[in-house]
Amino acid sequence: MTDQQLIFALALQHVPKIGATTAKKLINHCGSAEAVFNEKRSNLLKIDGIGTITIEGLFDKTHFEEAENELRFIKDNNILAHYFTEDTYPEKLKHCIDGPIVLFQSGNINIKSQPIISIVGTRKITTSGIAFCEKLVESLAVYNPIIVSGFAYGTDITAQKAAVKHNLQTIGCLAHGLNQIYPKVHEKYVADLEKHGGFFTDFWSTDVFDRNNFLKRNRIIAGLSEATIVIESAEKGGSLVTADIANSYNREVFAVPGRTTDSQSIGCNNLIKFQKAHLLSDPLDVPYLLNWQLEDASSASASKKHVQKQLFVELEGDEKVIYNFLEVNGKELLDVIAIQCNIPTYKLAGILLTMELKGVIRPLPGKLFEVI
Repeated sequence: MTDQQLIFALALQHVPKIGATTAKKLINHCGSAEAVFNEKRSNLLKIDGIGTITIEGLFDKTHFEEAENELRFIKDNNILAHYFTEDTYPEKLKHCIDGPIVLFQSGNINIKSQPIISIVGTRKITTSGIAFCEKLVESLAVYNPIIVSGFAYGTDITAQKAAVKHNLQTIGCLAHGLNQIYPKVHEKYVADLEKHGGFFTDFWSTDVFDRNNFLKRNRIIAGLSEATIVIESAEKGGSLVTADIANSYNREVFAVPGRTTDSQSIGCNNLIKFQKAHLLSDPLDVPYLLNWQLEDASSASASKKHVQKQLFVELEGDEKVIYNFLEVNGKELLDVIAIQCNIPTYKLAGILLTMELKGVIRPLPGKLFEVI
């Protein structure tokens, strides 16, 4: 993308009444951000869903002046700007209708083919929550995932420090421009984070810091990842918003259960109770349900990969029901198995894992399972 093209994209992003979804609609209709500004107002108003209020201020020259200033900031600070149609733009975020048209990056983020997960939760994380979060990252390290979070207090920084410790790439999604760091006490982690990944944001250096920015930021956390994991959450909180967004993107969501009397577990328990998240009791539930594969089948006991069917395996209760169902119907989706065998999804995952370890079934891409 040339500087001139970026100026037009930034100018469009700067228009107050035009969000990412509307901007993409305009760009798709006109062909480019530049073409949007060159189009007649009367023609823009013919686009479905575009009204006078939407494009009010679109042709204000101030947007170009601000865009030029921001481009100067980008260049002076070695920031990368990813346009939503470019190959450098995160692939999974491309499929989110409200993903930003321009995403800013600092650091050494290198998204290739490795899995990406988001780890979120309360800022008031408990000692048990910290322990589980650290164990989770340590257990998943063999799969080399990218760990995404919000670089905030509590769960976020716990997950990202654990990622750095285990030499994993980690991405902090910020609710402000790349000219500052919040909270300031986390400035000491910036260098390590940029060495092992970096930061993403769609906020400008001139944007006013606002609490609502955090909710807007959460869509990027959810959109980057194939799964969002909630470690701990009170009855209300930003991590629950992130989980809802992930569900709206048709991504997987996991929640760590806790005692019903623990205030920081209410949110997670509710996600599980209302079937908005998989119950996560063991870190290896994540690669199992996401069907991650290890390149080295001998590493970490191959983490449940390449099992062979054992002779005279004894199956119990629901295991027999599942086996008979798959034997008759062939490979089936996890959700279909749950419905047809009348077994809750949270319970089914553990049973399937046991059956795989017994060597009678195997997982396939796309959350499919079949008998061996």
